[in-house]
Amino acid sequence: MGRRGGPRRGVGFLVLGLALPALLCTAGCTGPDGSAPTPTPATGSTTAQPASDAGLCTRVVTYWARRTLADDTYGDYQSMGLSHGQYQILMDVVAAGRSERQRQGADAARRLMDRQARVACTARYRHGTPSGGPWT
Repeated sequence: MGRRGGPRRGVGFLVLGLALPALLCTAGCTGPDGSAPTPTPATGSTTAQPASDAGLCTRVVTYWARRTLADDTYGDYQSMGLSHGQYQILMDVVAAGRSERQRQGADAARRLMDRQARVACTARYRHGTPSGGPWT
């Protein structure tokens, strides 16, 4: 507790840091095949499946690609929670999305970015996690 009985300084940041991943997951979680989790008939809850490295990569790259396309980003790849390799995928996906947006519009750009992120992340993690360190 702080001096006056409230939470210590910095606790708000910690709470935000713990809540942001949960918020990202509820906003864009998909199954390994790209479909939304399905409710189970008996309980009405969703089936929990462990996320693959490729699936997590796809979700985070897709999230940041949409934000970047909308010019709603900040910081560098580490502040986004991306490895350097994931950031390279993001930059390629966004470049393609910007070109597609000029030709076909924003919806077509988002669909293209989703596909390209899924393909690139699947290729990146097809043999497991890259072994060049945590930020590769």
